[in-house]
Amino acid sequence: MEVQIFGVRNNADVRKAERFFKERRIRMHFMDFKQRAPSEGELRRFFQKFGEAKLIDRQSRRFLALGLQAAYYGDERWLEIACEEPLILRQPLVRAGNRLSVGLAEDEWQSWVTG
Repeated sequence: MEVQIFGVRNNADVRKAERFFKERRIRMHFMDFKQRAPSEGELRRFFQKFGEAKLIDRQSRRFLALGLQAAYYGDERWLEIACEEPLILRQPLVRAGNRLSVGLAEDEWQSWVTG
């Protein structure tokens, strides 16, 4: 099993996700939003499964700084914005094969490891 973790290292939940997989000796690949934005295709998978309501962090500093509080867009427009400004997304985004999770989801990750 190999996982991809998307986020920024200074996020507490991202660090917890890294620790969770390291403790179980699962190979992981970290994608830092500050170094490189995720591809549209990669984010599209998350948007198709979860939708913007679960993916967009409306309390994040970047979301508030961009003045998006009153914005009501569809998933496609949010996907475009998230590709340009990934810091508006909930973190971490975790992918293991076809399995996806958003935010701190240790119970779900545990089911991936044992299942």
